[in-house]
Amino acid sequence: MGASMTMQKGSNVAVPAGAVRVEVGRHAAPGTPDVDASALLLVAGKVRSDADFVFYNQPAHASGAVRHEGKRTVPDRVTDTLVVDFGKVEPAIDRIVVAASADGGTFGRVSGLYVRVTDAASGAELARFDSADATVETAFILGELYLRQGAWKFRAVGQGYSTGLEGLATDFGISVDEPQQTPPAPPVPQAPAAPVTPPQPRPAAPAPTPAPVATPAPPAPAAPVAPPAAAPVRLTKVTLTKSAPSVSLAKQGGTSGALRVNLNWEVRKQFKGWGAKLGRAVAMHADLDLDLCALYELADGRKGVVQSLGNAFGSLTRPPFIHLDGDDRTGALSTGENMSINLDHKDLLRRVLIFVTIYEGARSFADLHATVTLQPQNGAAIDFSLDECTVPSTVCALALITNNGGDLTVQREARYLVPDRGVSPQRTIDAAYGWGMNWTPGRK
Repeated sequence: MGASMTMQKGSNVAVPAGAVRVEVGRHAAPGTPDVDASALLLVAGKVRSDADFVFYNQPAHASGAVRHEGKRTVPDRVTDTLVVDFGKVEPAIDRIVVAASADGGTFGRVSGLYVRVTDAASGAELARFDSADATVETAFILGELYLRQGAWKFRAVGQGYSTGLEGLATDFGISVDEPQQTPPAPPVPQAPAAPVTPPQPRPAAPAPTPAPVATPAPPAPAAPVAPPAAAPVRLTKVTLTKSAPSVSLAKQGGTSGALRVNLNWEVRKQFKGWGAKLGRAVAMHADLDLDLCALYELADGRKGVVQSLGNAFGSLTRPPFIHLDGDDRTGALSTGENMSINLDHKDLLRRVLIFVTIYEGARSFADLHATVTLQPQNGAAIDFSLDECTVPSTVCALALITNNGGDLTVQREARYLVPDRGVSPQRTIDAAYGWGMNWTPGRK
């Protein structure tokens, strides 16, 4: 592994890797604005369509070349990571811009802002750029990956915008649709990612071309061309906290379609050294099996559970209108665990409690960092992180969704429970929330 390289603004460096992780990080401090990473895939300086924008509300490019991995919190810093697979980048794409936006303030209040590029296979640091001169900016182009004579390079840019993510995205040809009733809802303190003030005047961006320039197909099957987005992208999101734990789905635009619930996690504990200890860390990660589950109560009084135990995966098209996508044992190594709730039938739901259990691989949630994201098909994303676990818990209540006169309210629970000896995690959470179900042993 070579020595790491801290870059100066405007400098560039070769990126000798088949795939890279691009980490945008900052110091963790109370009251600091949240920082979100995003990427724009460009052809001759512009996106072809809104689908060439990868960020928290649109986390994966259709080609598979770029995906948003999400937030990680360690004691001294917070990171947001993008993964770029150069082998899947379509031939027309010649530049991938890496941007950061501040949610809830300016970058002048953010300390330790940096972008770091590492080899996705080996973890070796290939480039690092520290941005230290921010003042009133609410968005930054930190760097860009670009093709030069058939090889990928990274350039440190450090260009700031006072018009937020909306101004930056619009500059590259993204059409942004922000609702008239701009979130957040009253109990949510954070400002939306889009700026309150309109973008400053700038040269008009040409309209994005509906289709990319045709290129001969390579010998391997070509990745599908990113289709134009059906509607302009929404930049708003809501982060639930202890002080503002609930939000109305209707006020975020989430009144119909599928509500996707994602749980992603990683092992926080770091092992020093190589060889057997590194292997132990990887094995601990790979063997860990977390199960995303949901207790439900329908409007007619029927109750049940959606979980992989007993193959109770549910259904989106018939009661309980909740479906567990599958059982993922890898967490942050892929897309985590996913569940969908059919909001077209929300009137038939009385309450839904989303929770997670440890099936195997760990005795408690200690040393795990987990993030929960609820993404309505039509509306702003809702996310929150779990606090550090300090009790021997094997079951955690994540979120309680309650029907209040036809509007679903999402309440952050993030509540670790400790089962009594001989009592299952499911019985434990049932008792804590008074669901009143009868349980029998199950397997998967």
